Amino acid sequence: MSPHRRTLTAALALVALTVALPHCAREVMLDAAPADDGGANVLLPKGDASLGDTDAGLITYCASNKCPAGFTTCSTSRFPCDVNLRADRQNCGECGHACPAATGREAYECVDGKCVLQCSAIAPTFDCDGLPDNGCETDPGSNDHCTACGDTCPDPDKPCVSTSSEGSYQCGCPPDLLNCPGTFPSCIDPTNDDRNCGACNNMCDRMGDGGAPLANAYYGCVANQCGRMKCNANYGNCDGDASNGCEAQLVTSENCGACGRTCSPGMECRVNLKGQAECMCPTGLTYCPQTCFGGVCYGGCYDISSDKLNCGACGFNCSFGAEPYSTSYCSYGICNKRCNKGRADCNRNPADDCEVDTDSDPRNCGGCGKVCDAVDGQACVGGQCVVEPCEQGSDAGEVAR
Repeated sequence: MSPHRRTLTAALALVALTVALPHCAREVMLDAAPADDGGANVLLPKGDASLGDTDAGLITYCASNKCPAGFTTCSTSRFPCDVNLRADRQNCGECGHACPAATGREAYECVDGKCVLQCSAIAPTFDCDGLPDNGCETDPGSNDHCTACGDTCPDPDKPCVSTSSEGSYQCGCPPDLLNCPGTFPSCIDPTNDDRNCGACNNMCDRMGDGGAPLANAYYGCVANQCGRMKCNANYGNCDGDASNGCEAQLVTSENCGACGRTCSPGMECRVNLKGQAECMCPTGLTYCPQTCFGGVCYGGCYDISSDKLNCGACGFNCSFGAEPYSTSYCSYGICNKRCNKGRADCNRNPADDCEVDTDSDPRNCGGCGKVCDAVDGQACVGGQCVVEPCEQGSDAGEVAR
C-alpha cells in the first residue's frame, strides 16, 4: 500500500468494502450523515458496531486494489475488478466460463456463479425431465404435460386441446365447442365455422349452389348449415335485402362495425389491428395506420407526444438504431434517450452513446469525473471506490494532496 493514501475513519468493528473516499482524512460516525466535501461519496461499511457499542474500536480505511468477494479481473477486463463472477454470463463462476447461448426455446442466466436454465415464456417450453443437457425439451399441449409439467388429462373424452390461437390449452373443450383434431385452435364453434360446419371437416362451398355471386358476400355456415349468406369483413346487409348482398360498408360514422352503430363526437370509425371496425381515438390520441391492404388500413390510437414508436408523428420510431447502453423514450413529441444503469454519457457526444461504465471505471466511479485513488490502484466496484482496513503501523494519518 503506498504511503500516499487517502483515509476514512469510522466507528466500526467489521470490515467492509465499496465506499468512495473523500479527498482528505476525516472521522465519520456510523448513522451520521457525512458533510459535503465537494462531491465525494461516503458510504459507511456495515457491521455489528453501533454508536452505543463502547467496545467498538476505531478502524482506519485505506484505498484498496483488492477485489471484493465475488468480483475479479479477467483477461478481457477493461478495469480492475470489473467482472462479477456471480452474474456475468461470459464469466460465470470463473473467468472464461460462458453460459450456453440462448435459443428460441431456452436461455441461460448466471445466478450465484452457476449457469441456470430458464425456459421461454413467450413460446412456452418446459424442462420436465430435469436434465439441463437437453434444455427445455417439452412443449405444452400433450396429455402428459398439458399446461405445465405433470399437468395430465386422464379422461380420454377430454384430451388436452388448444382453445385459442395464442396457444392456450386445457383438458377438454369448453361447453358448446367441438374438438376437431388437426385444426388450430382445436376447439371450434360448429354453428358458424365455415370449415367445420356442424361437424369436424365439413367445409362449406363459398359459391353455394353456383349461382351469381352476391356483392361483398359469400355462402358459409350459419346455425350448423352451409349455403347461408355471410358478409365479408366490414360489410353488412343493412337494408335486409339479400338480393343485393351486403351493400353497406361498416367503416362509416353511421355504420361502424355494425348496421346503425354511430360514433360519438370526436371519434372516428377506423379499422383496428384485428381487422374490426370500431369508433376510435378520443381527444388526445391519433390514429396511426400500421398496414394497408385492398384500400383498407389497419391501425390503432396513440399519444404521439409520448409513444416512442409514433413520436411526434405516426411511424416515427425512437427505437430505430437503438444503442446498446441507453434506452430511448418520447417526450413532448421529441425522441430522447437515457443512459442505462451503470452507464453515463460523460463526453456529451451522442455518437458514442453512453460510453462510460460508471460501475467499474475508476476515473468515473459512480458518475462522471468521480476519481478513485490512481496512485494506490484503487478499484471501482458497483460505482464505488473500494477500501480496506489500513495495515497496522501504517501512517494512516498522513494525507497527500
